[in-house]
Amino acid sequence: MSTFITILGTAGAIALLIAYGMVSSSRLSGDGVAYQAINLGGALTLAINSGYHGAWPSAILNVIWTAIGALAIGKFIAKRAAARPAKGT
Repeated sequence: MSTFITILGTAGAIALLIAYGMVSSSRLSGDGVAYQAINLGGALTLAINSGYHGAWPSAILNVIWTAIGALAIGKFIAKRAAARPAKGT
C-alpha cells in the first residue's frame, strides 16, 4: 500500500508542476476548468499521500487546495448552467 500511496503523491506533484508550468508559459489559462481540474486532482492525491505519511501541515494545505479547486469548478458548472436557455422557452 505504501508504494501505491507514494506513486499517487508523486503523480499529484507532477500534475501540479505541469499545471503551474503551463500557466506560467501561457499555454493554459489560469482561470479555466482544465487548470482547476488539474489542481484539484494534484492537491487531492498529495493530501492523501501527506495524510498517509502523517505530514499534517501538508495534508491540511492540500485539503484546502482541493476545496478551492472544487469550488472553482462548481462556479464554472453553475455559470454554464445559468447560460443555458430554459427548457420550454
